Amino acid sequence: MKISYDFHIHSCLSPCGDNDMTPQNIVNMAKIMGYDAIALTDHNTSRNCPAVMKVGEEVGITVIPGMELCTSEEVHIVCLFPTLENALIFSDYVYSTLPPVKNRPSVFGDQLVCNESDEVTATEERLLITASGISCMKVVETVKKFGGVCYPAHIDRSSFSIISNLGTIDESFGFSCAEIFDMAKEKELKEKHPYINSLKIISDSDAHYLEKMRLPEQTIEIPENTISAILDYLK
Repeated sequence: MKISYDFHIHSCLSPCGDNDMTPQNIVNMAKIMGYDAIALTDHNTSRNCPAVMKVGEEVGITVIPGMELCTSEEVHIVCLFPTLENALIFSDYVYSTLPPVKNRPSVFGDQLVCNESDEVTATEERLLITASGISCMKVVETVKKFGGVCYPAHIDRSSFSIISNLGTIDESFGFSCAEIFDMAKEKELKEKHPYINSLKIISDSDAHYLEKMRLPEQTIEIPENTISAILDYLK
């Protein structure tokens, strides 16, 4: 079966995410747009995944618990997990590697934890957009230890991408998939970096605002619309 997807969406827990990116708003907007599956990938945390997954169950959308990890080289990596438990354990581990820098909401934005009714249950005090202690060379094996799958985010962008920050992408990193934000750049990227031709390519919105959640443009073919089937595809 073919499913429409967006595996890179931020909530109001990401400091650069709008406060309107609540569990109810994210999932119901995805439903209106016609998505079959989405993933929640806040910066360096999975703490809003429980609420978003509950809303997903209510409206009939598969929600994958995830995170957009910032590596020690400040490369953004999308990490997706088979269960909420796996995601939260990994989230705690990543949190332990973050520098103890306090968030300044007036500068970076709020970091709000919500329940499935969009009620704010906590505010994260530590800034979540700093670099973690996990390197690009170790990220695939590290995420795998927690049962997850990961891939470099928006490799076509000029900042926080593996190509912009490290200058290349090759087999030494161990990725099996990569994300391109603007698919019009796919051909050029593959010509400059031939290794990309061996990877599965997906395209996500990286939405931080409801209006940036774009209409479904891509599909993947999987046996069933489940988290396990999606992760098997990405592997």
